Amino acid sequence: MVGPERGRYAEKVERMCAAARWAEDAGLASVWVPQIPDEFDALTAATVVGQATSRIEIGTAVVPVQPRHPIALAQQALSVQAVCGGRLALGLGVSHHWIIDEMLGLPYEKPLRTMRAYLDVLEPALHGPGPVDVENELFRVHNPLDITDVAPTPVLLAALGPAMLRLCGERTDGTILWMADERAIGSHVVPALSAAAAGAGRPAPRVIAGVPVCLCRDDEVDAAVERTNRILAEAETSPNYQRLLDAGDAQQVGDLLAAGSESSVEKRLQSFVDAGATDISVRVVPLGATREERLASSDRTRELIAALAAQ
Repeated sequence: MVGPERGRYAEKVERMCAAARWAEDAGLASVWVPQIPDEFDALTAATVVGQATSRIEIGTAVVPVQPRHPIALAQQALSVQAVCGGRLALGLGVSHHWIIDEMLGLPYEKPLRTMRAYLDVLEPALHGPGPVDVENELFRVHNPLDITDVAPTPVLLAALGPAMLRLCGERTDGTILWMADERAIGSHVVPALSAAAAGAGRPAPRVIAGVPVCLCRDDEVDAAVERTNRILAEAETSPNYQRLLDAGDAQQVGDLLAAGSESSVEKRLQSFVDAGATDISVRVVPLGATREERLASSDRTRELIAALAAQ
């Protein structure tokens, strides 16, 4: 994951580009840019990261659909895809009530219906050029679109509940997860998603597991878990994520942390793959009392991730 780190905003673009260049040079397959409510726009970030790299896949994780009309999002995504040379993966979600309703003042009713209606418009728009003619419960669209996709744009959903997982399997390329432990992936996500994709005649879906990671001494693991819970705990306030936690063994985000020695981190990440994850999206959690210590911690963790990617 690149982009969620806070700091001097004047240096934000260069930090994101440097992180993406590091990931590409280290041989990683993809970088994922989260859409944080008060932070940098994910698709804009994907644009600048696309210009700074040449090979690596660039994904959004994830863009909330409610604030953007599907035609406007399609235009933006296709434009970013052109900049990225076909390397963009478009991750979408219905976000959470505390963002859509309480922060933006938009309705957060029947999110499944919202996403289904949204995909009705987005799918033909991404497969253009040509007219997009859709009338459904939420949209009345008769819009010409002359932007040509330089490559098919994979669409992935942040699908947490059973109904959204079915929609995801039937109509998209896979799911992007956060707050899903191994049991939730193996017993809840993968069976529902795979069955839906097979029933729709689609290829096996991607399952992208978001996992916090911290390489540290064994006697620092408890401190790493505490820091993870402190800096990432806002995710637990959402009923959507809470239902996903209920499907597994984890009770809070720190329970998903892959921490400790090299072998401990590798073993935990492998357990996500064994559960059915096709991709691991690493959220580096740096440990230390000072900025210099945290930067050094982050570098050590990234070196381990690069070594594992090489394997």
